[in-house]
Amino acid sequence: MNKARSIKQNYRLDALPDFRNLGVTLRILLLGNGMALIAAIFQANGWSDMALQFMQIESLLTPVMFASLLLLWVGCTQLNRLAYWPGVLIVNMAVGVIAVSIYILGGELYRPVSGTQINFEMMRCLLLSLILCNVLLAYFRLRAQVLSRALDDGRLQVLRARIRPHFLYNTINAVLGILRMQPRRAETALEDMADLFRMAMSDEQDLVPLGNEIQLCRQYIALEQLRMEGRLRVEWIIKDLPDETLIPAFLLQPLLENAVYHGIEPLIDGGCIHIMLQRSGSSLQIRVDNPCLGNNEVRSHEGNQIALQNIRERLALLFDAEAGYQVLRSNNTYRVEISLPYLKEML
Repeated sequence: MNKARSIKQNYRLDALPDFRNLGVTLRILLLGNGMALIAAIFQANGWSDMALQFMQIESLLTPVMFASLLLLWVGCTQLNRLAYWPGVLIVNMAVGVIAVSIYILGGELYRPVSGTQINFEMMRCLLLSLILCNVLLAYFRLRAQVLSRALDDGRLQVLRARIRPHFLYNTINAVLGILRMQPRRAETALEDMADLFRMAMSDEQDLVPLGNEIQLCRQYIALEQLRMEGRLRVEWIIKDLPDETLIPAFLLQPLLENAVYHGIEPLIDGGCIHIMLQRSGSSLQIRVDNPCLGNNEVRSHEGNQIALQNIRERLALLFDAEAGYQVLRSNNTYRVEISLPYLKEML
């Protein structure tokens, strides 16, 4: 049985970066080469000398970076089991050993003409490699600290959506309206409301089974349909996705809440929300479409985009460059498209 990953267990404020993530790899390569260019600029005496200095730095930096990334990719699972500082120590030791080994194996390519400077040059290579390594680790730690706020903010946004007076009061009134005529339906609605509050206040997880998330969304939609009667319709399209597929917790519900509150509710005749989830190769595609007022029509309330911005930040923290997010709007339609890695098991 697949297990959801806990925020508290895996996304500590001082967690090591995921060295198997494409975005992490690209950031390391870009930042490393950027720092090499800066070093070349400071060492150069002119434009032609700058190019020469940059090539000399790259001749050692490139094999060290690629070899280190390969080794860290292989040992990523073991590194994730360590506390932060022991993990940092292991990473530094790995980078140091690789840097010295490549310097020695490189022979005349890296060694100066004067044999008396070999030890000095090797120590400088080791020191600069460790400085670059720790600068990158500090960058990823700071980035995680900044973006991790989105995880707490996301949970807060979900809780606010659940207890929003507009939603809460109208749902209670709808339950009271059917209590005598349809007691079973009223009981089900109250159970759904209790489940929503229980989920919002429970210990959060960053990845949960798709089946759980869909069930949560169905309960939310059922409550909205109760108070909006026949004005709200929902169509689910799910292709090639087992219930054990892992997705970020509370990813779909804020999208549906936005679609209901800012799209369907202002329309006199209501409308239908289309939710499409499908697997495309190694990625999971999510699309939510809803009708909305035209650009020239007066809206009773405008969305502040907080929930959507929070989703962007959560995806950036969880998947970095491997996740995509875009909003498309036409005159009478609003669409949110999300792409993220397809996951079924713990890595």
